[in-house]
Amino acid sequence: MMKNKVQLITYADRITGQGINALSNLLNGPLENVFGGVHLLPFYNPIDGSDAGFDPIDHSAVDERIGTWQDIQALGEHYDLMADLIVNHVSAQSFQFKDVLKNGKKSDYWDLFLTKEDVFPGGMSEQEQKAIYRPRPGSCFTPITCEDGETYEFWTTFTDNQIDINVKSTPGIEYLDNVLTKFSQNNVNIIRLDAAGYAIKEAGTNCFMLDQTFDYLDKLSAQANDLGMETIAEIHSHYQTQVEVAKRVNMVYDFALPPLILHSLFTNNSDALVQWLKISPRNCLTVLDTHDGIGIIDAGPMGEKPGLLNAAQIDNLVETIHANSNNQSRQATGAAASNVDLYQVNCTYYNALGASDFDYLVARAIQFFAPGVPQVYYSGLFACENDMTLLAESNVGRDINRPYLDADIICESLAKPVVKGLLKLITIRNTHNAFNGEFSVTGNTNSCCLKWRKDDNAIEFKINFETREALIIEHTSSEQVLTSLNDLLA
Repeated sequence: MMKNKVQLITYADRITGQGINALSNLLNGPLENVFGGVHLLPFYNPIDGSDAGFDPIDHSAVDERIGTWQDIQALGEHYDLMADLIVNHVSAQSFQFKDVLKNGKKSDYWDLFLTKEDVFPGGMSEQEQKAIYRPRPGSCFTPITCEDGETYEFWTTFTDNQIDINVKSTPGIEYLDNVLTKFSQNNVNIIRLDAAGYAIKEAGTNCFMLDQTFDYLDKLSAQANDLGMETIAEIHSHYQTQVEVAKRVNMVYDFALPPLILHSLFTNNSDALVQWLKISPRNCLTVLDTHDGIGIIDAGPMGEKPGLLNAAQIDNLVETIHANSNNQSRQATGAAASNVDLYQVNCTYYNALGASDFDYLVARAIQFFAPGVPQVYYSGLFACENDMTLLAESNVGRDINRPYLDADIICESLAKPVVKGLLKLITIRNTHNAFNGEFSVTGNTNSCCLKWRKDDNAIEFKINFETREALIIEHTSSEQVLTSLNDLLA
């Protein structure tokens, strides 16, 4: 069972400039007793593909430049350890796909990969193509000519270097079984089901989060549970979908929370935030920032379904992020760079808030007091600003928030008041027993109160968005302790 303590999200190489052992040393040294678990972002071979490890050539191998499976085991002995099961796709550079390129349909691995013909054997109509839900512009198919002289249209949901897996086929099932088994043998106890919403494709549907997808997630989750691992579904979608997914897996991400917190801080209006916290899944992970961009669609309308925020509020949210970041986020978002997703804004959360130390701590306090287990991304831990140099070098929008750090940068960052304040908040979240109790939320238009109670102990966070008065109040049977968020910055 995952510890109810703050977790770190990080790449092994980008946080230390080295590898898994260096990350372990950081967690057992300067960051000792800060985190209960680690989401170790793709450490597979290679870590530096076209999508920073999310396009594995060999999903069952650790990139030898950063360590070994023994290093993964050692890390998992001391921390909850989460790894990504990349459900939807594999690299076009994988030995399996190279064999397909060489042998076409005669390849032993032909059935591992999904083609248009697999889903639309009688051909696809224009209407059917328009119905497919897309995370990026353009077609979801890439025509590729094999050495047999035939050209086949392979399903490539994200990029043409990420070939979709046929998860229903025997080779597809065996491929994912092998990775799950490798995880279970090496102290990985939590599985993040990456891009799982796209895994099942059916003709005549939008090929995203179908009833069959829910059934598939049920089976995959049960399989992981049988191996002693919990599952987390990683799905960006309408907020009602998240509520439904939460019923089918061990945990789900609360991706609606990050944009709602920004909206509250930008408009001094907490109505949407309070509305969501009253109905949000309790079996969730909370984030503000991740290795991807800041999700927007999770709080907005989708088709005929109204959102927690309306279209005008979403537009204002995005434009305010751009303004707060001095338009740096605009350079990294949408068609401005080589982006996979158009429904996310690429920017550090710190810069999205105009690099305001106080507002950033308010955002973290709301996250930590919201239902779920909080995760803090490594760049957010150190309140990093947008990495425009890396963005210019790579022209990959997400790199604006995927910096390469080293020991000197970490040492300097740990001395910053905002980072010291964040570490104090993490300590409160990790140690107060009330967070193991019952949650409640109250509020009016301009303020809200997030409260936890267990037996005679209670803790609450009160924020007035208009006046920016923010207090943490601890209650016991005999006393009341008030801590101003401003005091944490002192």
